[in-house]
Amino acid sequence: MPSAAFPVDYHQLFRSLPDNFLLIAPDAEATIVDNTDSHVAASMKPRAEAVGKPFFEAYPAADEESARIVRESHAHVRRHREPHTMPLIRYDLARPAGQGGGLEEMYWEATHFPVLNEAGQLAFILQRTRNVTERHQAALRAAEAQQALNETQNRMRFLLESLPILVWTARPDGVRDYFNPRWLEFTGRPVEQSLNKGWQQAVHPDDRERVVGRWEEAIAAGQPFQIEYRLRRHDGHYRWLLMRGLPRHDERGQLTMWVGAGTDIHDQKLLVQELLEANEQQAALSDQAYQAQAEAQRQRETLYNLFMEAPAIISIARGPEYRHEFVNPLYQQLFPGRELLGRTVKEVIPEAESQGFIALLDHVYQTGEPFHGTEVPFVATDPVSGASEERFFNVTYQPLREKGRIVGISHFSYDVTELVNARRALEHPGSDA
Repeated sequence: MPSAAFPVDYHQLFRSLPDNFLLIAPDAEATIVDNTDSHVAASMKPRAEAVGKPFFEAYPAADEESARIVRESHAHVRRHREPHTMPLIRYDLARPAGQGGGLEEMYWEATHFPVLNEAGQLAFILQRTRNVTERHQAALRAAEAQQALNETQNRMRFLLESLPILVWTARPDGVRDYFNPRWLEFTGRPVEQSLNKGWQQAVHPDDRERVVGRWEEAIAAGQPFQIEYRLRRHDGHYRWLLMRGLPRHDERGQLTMWVGAGTDIHDQKLLVQELLEANEQQAALSDQAYQAQAEAQRQRETLYNLFMEAPAIISIARGPEYRHEFVNPLYQQLFPGRELLGRTVKEVIPEAESQGFIALLDHVYQTGEPFHGTEVPFVATDPVSGASEERFFNVTYQPLREKGRIVGISHFSYDVTELVNARRALEHPGSDA
């Protein structure tokens, strides 16, 4: 009990409480009885414009749904004589003219408490409100950022698993921990039999020791890995692959993972071998040409990192107009000086239409049937100088689907120009082909 020497002004004490309290009469209109100075400041409305007025006259609801939530909370306290916390609501406030005026977007968390008299009857409803705008907006931003991150990860995984190459990843110690569907389809072995060192069982017995030794050397040195070897296909046949692996380092230079991919070079390799056997006099030339082609590939593709450093020419074109959504450096290098991203194939590669590539894209987009072309010629023309260059590619166009609907085309090419030129040189020795 307060001493008579120190009387307490409870009215002033209430108004001085360091929280946003609003005292409401228990009548049907929820008449405002009083509020704290903190509530006056938070509501941006003078006390004289609120006290003595019905709740929704003093503080008009933003919409009917918000009004319903407040009324139900008041009714809950009247009926059950227990506190009730309302769901988060948005209630924008008008800024004073000195602060620029206009409405400020705000979100509030409010709890209504019963205040009972000595007879246990409801005397007042005490509302405590908290401005949670910053917390709510931070949560929204975090959710949006997480959603964007999830979308990026899902898109990257989708592209990774759609690429027509054999992709794998490994831990820093070289233990293989992922194989994409192309690898599993090629080998016909379930993922459980390929993880860790299981993948080595599909390597040709004559190549296994060499492959494992080279891989262990790359792991120990933390250097890129590249080798050609034979891998057993699901039908029991062995196919020659060009296998590349790239170490990934973090910003501190620590090795965090390995990413690798295999490209089927069986037909090209056998073709070179057949030409060498058919013309022993050109053996040296064939070997030189093949080695030059392999070296050019190594310099051009340099061991990739998933997409941006993939050892192949990759692009994603979206929509029936084939607007470039993704191009890797090797694709961009085919068209120096041309801005590809965000523009359609017709806009930036007009020669593609005259050479029939737009028709191929249309066929894949309209029918959903992939296109696979071997040693397909393409003549790129410099838009400034007019100079032209013919190159040859092993091309794959695949429909890009989202929710079962075709939305674009994924493109994968392997440059085999040097191999074609080498074969022509062997088939027509002494010519300029």
